[in-house]
Amino acid sequence: MTRKIIRTENAPAPVGPYNQAIAARGQLIFVAGQIALDPSNGQIIGADDVVQQTERVMANLQAILTAAGANFQDVVKTTVFLADMNDFAAVNQVYAGYFDPESAPARACVQVSRLPKDVLVEIECIAVLS
Repeated sequence: MTRKIIRTENAPAPVGPYNQAIAARGQLIFVAGQIALDPSNGQIIGADDVVQQTERVMANLQAILTAAGANFQDVVKTTVFLADMNDFAAVNQVYAGYFDPESAPARACVQVSRLPKDVLVEIECIAVLS
């Protein structure tokens, strides 16, 4: 299997032993879960504000997709991890601004007991290049 590491300084560096994304067979892009880290200083954006955190997460995803030669229209699957399912509507409102409802990707959304650095939201995605 052919695979390529995707890295960009426009998104936060990984906080563990993983990469921002992997391109597989030149068409599939697997983007690691992104949290609300500012790539310029590694600090959390919007400590207690799920809307601000979601906006930063989406910006980080966009930067990585761009580095891989993709965009949000190429995304076929996302997984949203929430620290509190009561934040679903607020996260969904920000998320919806990045995807056309007619062609939005498949998605799972789950509440988890804890996220890295105690953030409120984490999102990962898979994209397919045409």
